[in-house]
Amino acid sequence: MLSPAEADLLIGQNLQCLPIESLPLAQCAGTVLRENIYAERDQPPFDRVAMDGVAIASQAGGSRKFRIQATQAAGDAPLTLAGPQQCIEIMTGAVLPLGSDCVVPVEEYSVADGSVTLAPTARVEAGRNIHRRGSDTRQGTLLVAAGVKLHAPEVAIAASAGMARIRVSSQPMLAVISTGNELVEPGEPVLAHQIRRSNVYAIVSALREHGFQRVADDHLRDEPQEMRERLHFHLETHDVLVLSGGVSAGRFDLVPQVLQELGVRAVFHGVSQRPGKPMWFGVAPSGAAVFGLPGNPVSALVCHTRYVLPALLGSLGHNAPPIERIALSAPVTITPALTHFLPVKLMQDDWGRTWAQPAPTNGSGDFTGLAGTDGFVELPPGPHTYPKGHVTRFFRWS
Repeated sequence: MLSPAEADLLIGQNLQCLPIESLPLAQCAGTVLRENIYAERDQPPFDRVAMDGVAIASQAGGSRKFRIQATQAAGDAPLTLAGPQQCIEIMTGAVLPLGSDCVVPVEEYSVADGSVTLAPTARVEAGRNIHRRGSDTRQGTLLVAAGVKLHAPEVAIAASAGMARIRVSSQPMLAVISTGNELVEPGEPVLAHQIRRSNVYAIVSALREHGFQRVADDHLRDEPQEMRERLHFHLETHDVLVLSGGVSAGRFDLVPQVLQELGVRAVFHGVSQRPGKPMWFGVAPSGAAVFGLPGNPVSALVCHTRYVLPALLGSLGHNAPPIERIALSAPVTITPALTHFLPVKLMQDDWGRTWAQPAPTNGSGDFTGLAGTDGFVELPPGPHTYPKGHVTRFFRWS
């Protein structure tokens, strides 16, 4: 069977890069940027006043009293200081008046009879409370590179660069599909031999947390004709299918056979890992990618976090974040010769160091055991005991 790294490589080689669309700036939060953003002009674009106060000339011969010449608000064209004994009331964000080079804040002077008297502690020096033109960035500077996921700061930067629309990756059309006669929807009566349909809710929630909005939801019974018809529809109308269940070796694990009949090329079936060993991945003639995740809840969520989410973000052109690593807070013994994914809780010690506290579930069906966990670590195949302090790769649920 493949190693997880080999599975990563094959998925990346077979997943299509999504097209680009131009969106209004207000609709771009959470999308992935597909063009560079450059500074439209110097930032600040002028000598900018950084405090409410009065603008004066620092070479005023030691004067501590100034006649108020005028008031200039942010957004006004700059006034010109009439002389060294004059001052201009100025607001934060305004252009520095011509002839002045110092701003004394309102807390450091008093006003009476149209004049300003500086407090004894007020400093008069060139450049005080002035944000000089171009001190942040110069016109033409690269501000945000393509491949970045757009959050509030990046959207603000794009706005400052004058971009009313941005080229971003199109959202993929996703279908999350559960299989199995035993599954019953939450809120419906459930019999003793049935279980709740929960995997899809976990997967859809994870997708939405990562900014994917075009997500359909379906459930298929273990009936070949129904499965064939519904999967054919989804393959024709979606970019990616994420299936839960039906990929193991049981008599009613029909998904691989039905997908083959529909012309989906199997890229791999089975990864040397626990949980999630039966994982399946293939590509349809339409180009749609199909992830077949095991039906056990822990396996499904682990495989979705480990493979599906990174692959989808990669197809958006998203720059992969640095690999996150963390140290174990206690020894862990791995018996099988399989890569092991171990749920963990993050904890801090008295010195502020973060550790991964092992939180094993009671098997891959124990979904409730994941409550309170932050993600899982990836441990190389056993048999081996990994000591406290062993540093390994960490995957967050979100």
